Amino acid sequence: MSAPATAQRAPGLQRGRPGAGFRGRYLLEREGVLGPLMLLPAVIYIVALVGFPLVLAILYAFSDVNVGDQSLDLIGLDNFRAILENRTFRTALGNTFLFTLASQVLVLILANLLAMVLNADFHGKRLVRFLILLPWTTPIALGAIGWLWMLDSIYSPIDAVLRYAGLLGPDTWFGPGRNMQWLAKQDLARLSVLLVHTWRTLPLATTILLAGLTAIPQDVKDAADVDGAGFWRQMFYIRLPLLLPIMAVALLYGMVFTFTDMTVIYVLTAGGPTDSTQVLASYAFYKGIAGGDLAQGAAIALFLFPAMVGVAVLMLRMARRTETT
Repeated sequence: MSAPATAQRAPGLQRGRPGAGFRGRYLLEREGVLGPLMLLPAVIYIVALVGFPLVLAILYAFSDVNVGDQSLDLIGLDNFRAILENRTFRTALGNTFLFTLASQVLVLILANLLAMVLNADFHGKRLVRFLILLPWTTPIALGAIGWLWMLDSIYSPIDAVLRYAGLLGPDTWFGPGRNMQWLAKQDLARLSVLLVHTWRTLPLATTILLAGLTAIPQDVKDAADVDGAGFWRQMFYIRLPLLLPIMAVALLYGMVFTFTDMTVIYVLTAGGPTDSTQVLASYAFYKGIAGGDLAQGAAIALFLFPAMVGVAVLMLRMARRTETT
């Protein structure tokens, strides 16, 4: 009775063939099947979040679609010709590269200094690390609002400190002394946006470079000390060459975050005064969403795509070349 029952329950095992459950488990254990299966949710997410909006933006950029008429009537390159002739667009394009490149140069210099300081042992190092990382953990909208208050044209605490130091006119009975009006003058508004971008991306670059410094073998440092290499020689011949791949990664992330950001402009200046602080991201928003011209807004936004692809390819090639040399 037991032998026929066993044969009836598991005919596959009796004939020497694996059962259906075993075959399915073996199929899932294969690298060619399990790998794509695990990556499938991420691929679907990226396609839905990035791929579909990108295709839609390309279609919008070559059409005359707007808020009132959302039919896709293709008009060729007319939108691109119109925005290239627009003075505000050229200002936004120049500001985008200016804020990105200038802020990242400052970030790399300051991040190297902060990483070397935080790599040393001193009392209160954890508190200093927390204060340096705080701007990165704070939402950028809240941080920009804080800077908006500090750069206020009338009640700016920065102006109060400068006035107390005698760098601005003193307060009198007839009214307060002269204010800098940081966000009301074109040059000072650009400087303010530049400093806020530097303040925002500095913690991330510092953390990346600090991880790179801690990864340098202690034997290399000891050998340099034994050979009598001073601080500057170790800086330019040991630390910086070994940190170049890490610096490329920090620079890549900083450039991407700064190049595509519109929150700082939206909160601080709204593109003013007189569109002097517009960047591509903010101008695309004001033109396409606030202005209702979806086609030209999409065309402006598309200028971000090739620039970001070029920056990513350049930085990754530089990092790979540095690693192989």
